[in-house]
Amino acid sequence: MALSFPDYILSISPYSPGKPIEELEREYGIKNSIKLASNENPLGASPMAMDAIKKNLKKINRYPDGSGYYLTEKLSKKLDVSPRNIVLGNGSDDVIGMLTRVLLSSGDDAIMTKPSFLMYEILVKASGSIPVFVPLIDLGIDLDIIKKNITSKTRMIFITNPNNPTGSIITEQEFKKFLESIPPEIVVVVDEAYIEFNKDPNCLNSINYISNSSNVVTLRTFSKAYGLAGLRVGYGVMSEEIAGLLNRVRQPFNVNSLALTAAFSALDDQDFLTKTNNLIQDGLKYLYNALDVLGIKYFPTQANFFLIDLKKDANTIFEKMLQHGVIIRSMASYGYPEYIRINVGLQEENARFIDTLKKVI
Repeated sequence: MALSFPDYILSISPYSPGKPIEELEREYGIKNSIKLASNENPLGASPMAMDAIKKNLKKINRYPDGSGYYLTEKLSKKLDVSPRNIVLGNGSDDVIGMLTRVLLSSGDDAIMTKPSFLMYEILVKASGSIPVFVPLIDLGIDLDIIKKNITSKTRMIFITNPNNPTGSIITEQEFKKFLESIPPEIVVVVDEAYIEFNKDPNCLNSINYISNSSNVVTLRTFSKAYGLAGLRVGYGVMSEEIAGLLNRVRQPFNVNSLALTAAFSALDDQDFLTKTNNLIQDGLKYLYNALDVLGIKYFPTQANFFLIDLKKDANTIFEKMLQHGVIIRSMASYGYPEYIRINVGLQEENARFIDTLKKVI
């Protein structure tokens, strides 16, 4: 008898992570390439986190603290929430997986924008539920359109703020009005992976709603601003009720010991966070000005990345840039065939991007 597999699993397109830089360099015969495609911190990792890792290397024969006690306690003080409101994850997508497993059932709907973070769709489908896609309007999330798509089957809504891949934001006022107008049994997941880069005082901070709203969940990560993408550590902030349910399915050692100690120390490294934000803001100004001179349209951002409209085939530009050792992200698969996305790099990387772009266009 042949094996059979659930249709909802077969419907999932596997996540495509791309090839390592070393393999791309080998294939294209290039050296000293730069990567501006994955929204990573160009400064590397927090020095305090690196020191903590070195000091704890000799302890990796021991299992990590399954509760993440010290990191959870520090986060609770920083965010002014109870430790019982926090669930740690092997990256924030681990927390998304727990949310979909616990809160969604077969046939339920989960609303998300298209495009958005691919793992929303994958993990919703993996639970046997149905992703409902709504379009972006002027590269932003329109909460009114989301509300119009709510039905009796809607159980979850995903909102990314600042949004990826567009860098747009939702304001506090917009979100408050939206939350008051939807059924309270719908869980609203606000992914704030890039919140540390935001400079708009009107931007939503969804953690402000945790104490008064049982249906709001905030996701955050140490991958971006703190430079710990390779360690995979994120967290969710939510009601004690939802957190208690997630902890029923959370793997006991889902965050490794080096990730825990690095994240704990990174929270104290305000100098690194300030240096990172200064670099990003200076880099954005330089890149905006350079693109203005070239007459190329771009879209200002509240994140560490932004979109550029080249009015040319994005996949072709991607390949040509890659041949010069500059790795960017084509937005063709996101539904924007003439757009690319880049993250801010070091100043010499930003300048190299602009010089290479001049050559290939």
